[in-house]
Amino acid sequence: MHAEDTGTGTARRRDATARLRAGLTALERLVGGLGTAVLAVVTLVLLLFTAAACLFGVGLLAVPHALRMLRLVADRERERLSRTGPEIPGGRPPPESLRTAATDPTVRRELRWLATHGTLGLLLGLLGLTLPINVLRDGTFPLWWRLLPAGEATSSLGFPTVHDTVGALGVSLLGVVWLALVGYATPAMVRWQERPGRRLLTPDQDDLVLRVAELTATRAAALDAHATELRRIERALHDGTQNRLVGVSVLLGAARRAVARNPADADAILERAQSAAEEALAELRAVVRSILPPVLTDRSLPDALASLAATCPVPVRLDADVPGRCAASVEATAYFVVAEALTNIARHSGARGATVRVRRDRDRLRVTVTDDGRGGAGERPGSGLLGIRRRAEAHDGTLTLTSPPGGPTTLEVSLPCGS
Repeated sequence: MHAEDTGTGTARRRDATARLRAGLTALERLVGGLGTAVLAVVTLVLLLFTAAACLFGVGLLAVPHALRMLRLVADRERERLSRTGPEIPGGRPPPESLRTAATDPTVRRELRWLATHGTLGLLLGLLGLTLPINVLRDGTFPLWWRLLPAGEATSSLGFPTVHDTVGALGVSLLGVVWLALVGYATPAMVRWQERPGRRLLTPDQDDLVLRVAELTATRAAALDAHATELRRIERALHDGTQNRLVGVSVLLGAARRAVARNPADADAILERAQSAAEEALAELRAVVRSILPPVLTDRSLPDALASLAATCPVPVRLDADVPGRCAASVEATAYFVVAEALTNIARHSGARGATVRVRRDRDRLRVTVTDDGRGGAGERPGSGLLGIRRRAEAHDGTLTLTSPPGGPTTLEVSLPCGS
C-alpha cells in the first residue's frame, strides 16, 4: 500500500509539473499574441481614420498604405501561428485601391480577424500577462506586506485588507490559485486567442483556386514576355547587325577586286567597310545592353537607371535609394520597367519632364515613374504598358497606373525582392 501511495504521489507530481510547463508555454504564446494584438489595435485605428477620411476624398491616397499595414500585421500573425501549428501561407500582395480591396475575400477575412484579435485577443493577452505578476505579488506577500501603509495591504484583487500575519498567509494562498490558473487556464486562453487567426487567416479553397489561376496566368505571361523578347532580339540582329555585316562582306569583296585594278579605289572601299563594321559593332552592343546592361551587373540598379535617364530625350529627375542588391531578375525587371516607361514618355506623352523614384520598402521594391504629359495612357494590346504589367506579374508584382486626361501620369510597380 505504501509503495502504491508513493507511485501515485510521484505520478501526480509529474502531472502537475507537466501542466505547469504547458501553462508556461501557453503563457509565452499569450504574450506573443498580445504583441500582434497591439499592432492590430493600431492598424484598426488607422483603418477607421482612413475610412473616415475617404468620406471627404483625402483618405483615398492613404488607402494603399493602410492596406499594406493590414497585410503586414496579418502576415506577422500568420508567421507566429505557423511556429506552433500548421503552416499558414502568407497572403498575396495587398490590393492598391479601395475598389479592389472591397471585393477581395482575403482582405475581408483579415478585417474580421483584425477586429477580433484587437479586442478579444488583446484582452486575453493582458490577462495572461497579469497571471505571473499576480503569482509573484501574492505568493511573496507575507515577506513585504508590513512595508505598505495601513489600509493598503491588500491582495492583487484589492481585498481583503490585511492586518496580521494570518491574513498575509491567506493572500499567499491566492498566489497558489494564480499559479494553478497558469497551469490549467492558460492553454484554453491560448486556444481562444489563436482560433480566429487560424480560421480567418488560412486561405480557403476559393483563395487557393484563385491563386493557382493567377500563377498559371502569370507563368503564361512570363513565357509570352520571354518569347516576345527573343523575337525582338532576333529582329534587331537580323534587320540591323546582320545586314550591316553583309554590307561589310560585300565591301571587302569589292575592295579585294579593286586592289588589282585600282588601288586608290580599294582604299576608299575599305574605309567604307570599316565604317560599316563599326556601325554593326555599335548596334550589336546596343542589343547586348538591352538584354542586360553591363552597368546593372557590374555596379548597381541606381547606376543603370542613371544611364537610362541620361539618354532619355525628356529631362528626367532620378531619385533612387536602394540599399544593398536585389535579385538579378528583380533588378532586370525594374530596369525594363523604367526603360519602357521612359520610351513611352518620349514617344507619346508630350511631357516636358519626368521623375523616376525607386525605393526598397522591406521586402518590396517600388518603382514610380511620373511625367507631366497629356495623360490618357492605357493598356492597349501591343502597348508597352501591357508588357510592363506582364513582366511585373511574372514576378508576383503589381502595377498601378493613374493617367487622367490632361495628366499627370503616374506608373507604380511593386516587386517582391525578399527581406
